[in-house]
Amino acid sequence: MTAIPALYPCTIAHVRTAPRRYTLRHRTYLWLVDPDRPPRLPRLLRPLARFDPRDHFTGDGPTLRAGLDAFLAGHGVHLAGGPVAMLTHARVLGHVFNPLTLYWCHDPEGALRCVVAEVHNTYGERHAYLLHPDGAGAARTDKEFYVSPFFPVDGHYRMRLPLPGDRLDLTVHLDREGGRAFTATVRGTRRAATPRSLLRLALRHPWSTAAVSAGIRRHGIRLYLRGLPVQPRPRHRTPENVT
Repeated sequence: MTAIPALYPCTIAHVRTAPRRYTLRHRTYLWLVDPDRPPRLPRLLRPLARFDPRDHFTGDGPTLRAGLDAFLAGHGVHLAGGPVAMLTHARVLGHVFNPLTLYWCHDPEGALRCVVAEVHNTYGERHAYLLHPDGAGAARTDKEFYVSPFFPVDGHYRMRLPLPGDRLDLTVHLDREGGRAFTATVRGTRRAATPRSLLRLALRHPWSTAAVSAGIRRHGIRLYLRGLPVQPRPRHRTPENVT
């Protein structure tokens, strides 16, 4: 596995192809961490990166790993203490928004058992998908969670989610009846998670997670003003659908 923790300055791109083509890109940075041992930063830098169990799954687990293990147990998966790599935004200056958090889950011998894709929307809801990628990191799952107000909950995702190494290279396609409706990509390069690297990225991308959520809302307003109809939002049963 990649040395953990690590930082990934990256570019996230969204390409909407239906019902109207629209493209957005923004730069940010992500953390790759061990949920058993989140980074411990110097006191002065701690406001720039906090990893809080309340921000994931049911939000009531005592640790990040406990929340993940409870979700996996609900689906009959037990890692027996095997290592996990978690790609996520940290809480920055008290704020966090994680459109997608990924967990690569391994058995004690280091073999990949599954990947968990935890999705948050801008309405404060969460949902987690249990995935079983093939050897190339490709997986498929039905869409079960309302994310964009301009897409109903239908279709399926095709994802390419290789474990980050020197490069971060993720792709998510949403296919609906009639063809591909949306593609998201995340591309980045690994940096050592040193205080200097973090400070440099935080200065380059201040309020990074707030900027992500604000950007999503800003682009949503643009799409609405261009005439895209808003789809009704169904009631989501649990924060992350663990039952």
